[in-house]
Amino acid sequence: MSYEFSNFGRRLGCGSGIGELMDDLGHALASGGPDLKMLGGGQPARIPEMESVWRRRLEDLLEEPGGIDRALTSYDPPNGNPKFIKAIATLLREQFGWNITPENVGITSGGQTAFYFLFNLLAGEMPDGTRKKILLPLVPEYIGYADQGHGPDLFRAVRPIIEEEGAHGFKYRVDFDKLEITPDIAALCASRPTNPTGNVLTDDEIRHLSDMAKAHGIPLIIDNAYGAPFPGILFSDINPHWDEHVILTLSLSKIGLPGARTGIVIGPPQIIRALGSISAIAGLSNPNIGQQVALPLIESGEILRLSKEVVGPFYLEKSRLARQAAEEAFGDDIAWRMHRSEGALFLWFWFPGLPITSMELYQRLKQREVLVIPGHYFFFGDDDQDWKHRHECIRVSYAMDEAVVRDGLRIIAEEVRRAWKEG
Repeated sequence: MSYEFSNFGRRLGCGSGIGELMDDLGHALASGGPDLKMLGGGQPARIPEMESVWRRRLEDLLEEPGGIDRALTSYDPPNGNPKFIKAIATLLREQFGWNITPENVGITSGGQTAFYFLFNLLAGEMPDGTRKKILLPLVPEYIGYADQGHGPDLFRAVRPIIEEEGAHGFKYRVDFDKLEITPDIAALCASRPTNPTGNVLTDDEIRHLSDMAKAHGIPLIIDNAYGAPFPGILFSDINPHWDEHVILTLSLSKIGLPGARTGIVIGPPQIIRALGSISAIAGLSNPNIGQQVALPLIESGEILRLSKEVVGPFYLEKSRLARQAAEEAFGDDIAWRMHRSEGALFLWFWFPGLPITSMELYQRLKQREVLVIPGHYFFFGDDDQDWKHRHECIRVSYAMDEAVVRDGLRIIAEEVRRAWKEG
């Protein structure tokens, strides 16, 4: 028997390009042998010191009277656990002087869910029949946003300025001359650091975006899944930004609790109340375990120390080793550039003039048991499929073991050389 799906069902329930790709990666991972090099996912690394912290917290919950019961056997309010929310508000107020109360804080079932709620809350079909969009000031941008809209064409994107650095480096910057906020724009949105490139918008860029959004009476959404104040996977000196029109998202995933599915949203009370309403309708309440595990670390500020002294330095060293391995693998005999690594878990490679597309390169690499992500998936919101740059890039995770990353980069370099040789 076949059933007819609604427009919603057709949009979200019948597959997508990235859904097919991730299914492809999942099957390759499930059937792959010991030589498989999984450099395509966003799974955070396992950091021994952080895993010890989480184990101790679980032991504490077992020993605390009612501790494990609070974490597992009761519903929290739809907006999140009140003690956890208060702790977040207090931490941000005391550390950064932000005028934040518990009314500015909401919890969702992971950061991905937060953006699904936020995008469809603010953009799409409006009561007057018009359609509004989310404006991405810079692409490439996080692939997980791309298919979250209930309707088509939820995003508009602005191509970046590409600044070449040295023989093999480059960096994307916001092209403010091309950035226009038209009446159909519901919000600006940018990740910081950016997945896939590791780009970090400067304080000046963020202030400029914030001022533009405020002048037009719309929110600026800043995705801090990898950023400040935690988990602190940042390799440049930047300051967190918040204002009354800013929606700031945080997550417990990249500090080591991806399975706990805990997203944190800091924003105007009207937005936070709406998110709580959506959470109640979509899932009654959000997972408790992550909030209970992290609560004392947030109350004490320990989460900031761990981010600064453990998590950040761990990934900085992994980035350094991966960049060194890339320079050794690619050498000077082929055209290649690597985006400046300023944060997150990825290296972003650009092969100017590559004779094959990044999708073809992906297929060749998969045959050699190296899994990456083709770059064109990250350029949504810009409909110009003829822009060659979008088909010349790949994302590579360096969160795996150093030997796996090094060997994977060697094979990528071999396939790029083969593509050039075949012409």
